[in-house]
Amino acid sequence: MALRSKIKTAKDSISSHLLELRSRLIRVLICLGVFTIIGLPFASEIYTFVATPLISILPEGSSMIATGVSTPFMTPIKLTLFVALLMTMPYFFYQIWMFAAPGLYLKEKSFLLPLMITSICLFVTGIAFAYYIVCPIIFSFFIKAAPESILVMTDISQYLNFMLSLTLAFGIVFEMPVATYLLIKSGVVKKDSLIKARPYLVVMFFIIGMLLTPPDVFSQLFLAIPMWLLFELGLLISSDKK
Repeated sequence: MALRSKIKTAKDSISSHLLELRSRLIRVLICLGVFTIIGLPFASEIYTFVATPLISILPEGSSMIATGVSTPFMTPIKLTLFVALLMTMPYFFYQIWMFAAPGLYLKEKSFLLPLMITSICLFVTGIAFAYYIVCPIIFSFFIKAAPESILVMTDISQYLNFMLSLTLAFGIVFEMPVATYLLIKSGVVKKDSLIKARPYLVVMFFIIGMLLTPPDVFSQLFLAIPMWLLFELGLLISSDKK
């Protein structure tokens, strides 16, 4: 009887945790829906803002175009959904934290909460770096490199795909200090081992830059070099597990 009671208690505990997790995920979906509904009336303005790095440097007589029938309608909506998802991410992490926090020790809380906040800040910083610094340089080079007989007129859907892949790649890469810190702090790898493997890792960063970015050398360099520098930052702030 005692064993059955313990099993029943364990099942009830698991069920209550799953119900709480479902409840928190539903709140996240509701938040996503609210941000999407709020953003839809401003879908065109949001797209214009995202397209500014290219529009601001287009030659006179050039403009962005839409080659698909539904592209002018669907592309801004796709971007609005993506922006709503980004805006929901902090709330998503908050709900995950509130779900996990009761089962954590004080030392674990003091470690994980700053790490979570840092991860969000680094991700946003990576997106901002790509938008404000990398994109204007890349677009300026592409436009200047175009033959004089070519009138640059970029499709809005292709531009959005380019921007999403580039900004997401930079957002992920800017998590490098956190990833390096976690690997060393958890004891998965020694700091000295990473230092010795630095030449191979640098080559790997350039390969990752080639895989994550659009197929041009400038995007790859702008991704690989910050990845290398952020890796060095991760080494600087890390120490081996004691």
